[in-house]
Amino acid sequence: MKCSVKELKALMLAVLIGLGLMLQANTAQAGPRESIVVAGGCFWCVESDFEKVPGVISAVSGFSGGKSKNPTYKSHAGHYEAVKITFDAGKVSREKLLHMFMRSIDPTDAGGQFCDRGSAYKTAVFYSGAGEKELARKAVTQAGSDLGRKIATKVLPLNGFYPAGEYHQDYYKSSKVVLTRAGPKSKAAAYKFYRKACGRDQKVKALWGGAAPFAG
Repeated sequence: MKCSVKELKALMLAVLIGLGLMLQANTAQAGPRESIVVAGGCFWCVESDFEKVPGVISAVSGFSGGKSKNPTYKSHAGHYEAVKITFDAGKVSREKLLHMFMRSIDPTDAGGQFCDRGSAYKTAVFYSGAGEKELARKAVTQAGSDLGRKIATKVLPLNGFYPAGEYHQDYYKSSKVVLTRAGPKSKAAAYKFYRKACGRDQKVKALWGGAAPFAG
């Protein structure tokens, strides 16, 4: 069955209109791309947790909070181990990410996180601007109210974020082999071994119970 020129034009117009509506719908669903920088102890763990969250585009391990420029894993005095979380604000809100972050750590610990001790492993939320500062403070205050305890997590101005070396990115899912105390293991296996030995999930669950978003 042959179509007339008029029918073909009508069909093409219908297809173009359909494509236009689909594009418009996708554009409407996509929100602005935003980012948040948090420090929650081991940056491998924070990166691993938040890359699982729907709406999160990426999580990058790095350093923030110190005065030195271009810190490295071997030389980052004054900096926190931090993670920059980039997200689609149309799919997940800053408030929700902050709420989840506070319940993925022990915010009452002023000396580090779990088996990692020292200033580099303390917790913090970094902000840019008054609006972000207010949201961060609300999240910290709410965590304290929910736990009925003093919160050690600081709210600090973001004065720069420095990504860690490639070795530390996506550590939790890398198949590259590294030498550990338990012998040669893939990074992914070494990460699981470390996280379990450090007691992160057990302690977060003991503190937050069913409110802990990643401790399962």
